[in-house]
Amino acid sequence: MGSIVTDPAAELVARSNRLGADPRNTNYAGGNTSVKGTATDPVTQDPVELLWVKGSGGDLGTLTQAGLAVLRLDRLNALVDTYPGVEREDEMVAAFDYCLHGKGGAAPSIDTAMHGLVDAPHVDHLHPDSGIALATAADGEKLTAECFGDRVVWVPWRRPGFQLGLDIAAVKRENPQAIGCILGGHGITAWGDTSEECEANSLDIIRTAEQFLAERGKAEPFGAVVDGFAALPVEERRARAAALAPVIRGLASTDKPQVGHYNDSDVVLEFTARERLAELAALGTSCPDHFLRTKVRPLVLDLPATASVEDAVARLRELHAAYRDDYAAYYNRHADADSPAMRGADPAIVLVPGVGMFSFGKDKQTARVAGEFYVNAINVMRGAEAVSTYAPIDEREKFRIEYWALEEAKLQRMPKPKPLATRVALVTGGGSGIGKAIAQRLAAEGACVVVADLDLAAAEAVAKEIGSSDVAVAVGADVSSAEAVEAALRDAVLAFGGVDLIVNNAGLSISKSLLETTERDWDLQHDVMAKGSFLVSRAAAKVLIDQGMGGDIIYISSKNSVFAGPNNVAYGAAKADQAHQVRLLAAELGEYGIRVNGVNPDGVVRGSGIFAGGWGAQRAAVYGVPESELGAFYAQRTLLKREVLPENVAAAVFALTGGDLTHTTGLHVPVDAGVAAAFLR
Repeated sequence: MGSIVTDPAAELVARSNRLGADPRNTNYAGGNTSVKGTATDPVTQDPVELLWVKGSGGDLGTLTQAGLAVLRLDRLNALVDTYPGVEREDEMVAAFDYCLHGKGGAAPSIDTAMHGLVDAPHVDHLHPDSGIALATAADGEKLTAECFGDRVVWVPWRRPGFQLGLDIAAVKRENPQAIGCILGGHGITAWGDTSEECEANSLDIIRTAEQFLAERGKAEPFGAVVDGFAALPVEERRARAAALAPVIRGLASTDKPQVGHYNDSDVVLEFTARERLAELAALGTSCPDHFLRTKVRPLVLDLPATASVEDAVARLRELHAAYRDDYAAYYNRHADADSPAMRGADPAIVLVPGVGMFSFGKDKQTARVAGEFYVNAINVMRGAEAVSTYAPIDEREKFRIEYWALEEAKLQRMPKPKPLATRVALVTGGGSGIGKAIAQRLAAEGACVVVADLDLAAAEAVAKEIGSSDVAVAVGADVSSAEAVEAALRDAVLAFGGVDLIVNNAGLSISKSLLETTERDWDLQHDVMAKGSFLVSRAAAKVLIDQGMGGDIIYISSKNSVFAGPNNVAYGAAKADQAHQVRLLAAELGEYGIRVNGVNPDGVVRGSGIFAGGWGAQRAAVYGVPESELGAFYAQRTLLKREVLPENVAAAVFALTGGDLTHTTGLHVPVDAGVAAAFLR
């Protein structure tokens, strides 16, 4: 069993993090690692042999000790004698629960047997592109022998499970000289007497395979570049991607809404430019981790990048209909009475020559990772074709894994999605005050958020506070400029695949009497609020209509849109303009399932960018109170005698968009603590 380490779990986590930090070693959330060691049984105080192994889910690069499953080796090894055979091997996963030590940590994964049954203190199972390239080559067994001699042993394809663990244990037992194995169609497994030796053996297999493919591989395994399919220049490419993305997202969301991710890396653009694109893409991926996230195969646009956007859209619609028919046929070919219901027939990966790849998932991270996995698949295809012929596992095996009862059970254990999950929100004026509160609330309810603000630094600070770029991104936007608004919508579409929820919140105010209000004062306020809301709504409506998924446009208007207060002509008139835009657009966009509603706040002093920018001092002077007491003054003139905060306005936005008011459009919701003079009639 080798030497006993003093802190096996900590050593295992450190090794896992190092291996997972390099995408050449394994894909995100792919693979697992383990260590065997001795601990004291807290009940008997006797030594007990344990297995620490990465649990179900999680990622090696970010693994912590909380992500480890801890099992008793004596009980795990005893399962060999009760194993009912390959036809019933799925039952063994439930049996692992009875092998747990104490509370056991994370849930054991399907690969637990591979780690527990192999007679080595340290085991790594990884999904490197180079290893899978050999594993999916038509003559992979022969190539493995040529590459490694007898140091690495070929194991024919077998679905992950207890029997595969027995197979690898036998390979280790019968080949004492071996440092690991290539798992046909799948990946690699390596072992060692120490953690350092195991890691070195894993890296040895990966790097040796990389070198073998580089030295033996032929040039251009994907064929020649096809005329018109080469990558467009960057700006043209991204503009075309932004034009196509909403349509593609809408198609990919036919069965259920999806968030999108765009990838125009060199790897993707080179693959989509080549003559063997359609042929190889049709073969699908092979590693179980890959097609669980990418589906059995991608949708591939078969038009050159020089085709018009209109022609590309028309062809995408035709191809999508065919893809759905083909996927349903694939399901029906292999499903039996015990198979889970079909989860949806839309593609998870869409390849567009000259433009790049669009990937989709239940959230941004899932969509991004699906795209990363397809990049892995491209690398695998290149390596296999460079030295042989790419020969992934057959379709029946793919179906068995995609619709595996264990995978279905894992999906059923997922937490219920938040109300705004899959929705993409763009909030103007999101860098402070009401806009910041709205962005934060929408993200907390599950939305991906694009924080737009004239002050890009403020928008970036809010986005960073909300979370990673999988949750929130910042864009600089002068809403009074049509060009800037169009650019902000393009950035939003490229970040998340489209938009669903627009909040027109950007604003400013100058408090002056009629005679003191200059033409510039009037123009500035109308440019930002009346014209700005129009420009944002116009640009957003095109995206929403192209998506065909409905959507929401929310105007943050004001009590002043209906209340005639003193020294407020420019601001009040601009807000009244916004308020009527709500009614006009609700009437016009309803046929597309787009709901347009408004919120009328009043007296939002605390945290407000407008009030901090001088408006507060001006209004305080009008009402004859100290600026520090303005919020309390506003509260006392309301029916509820309560101060209105940015969070109260954000709550109203969520109420309008969170799913309960599905049949409401053209409404203005007062958030003013009760101002009778502003009651809507």
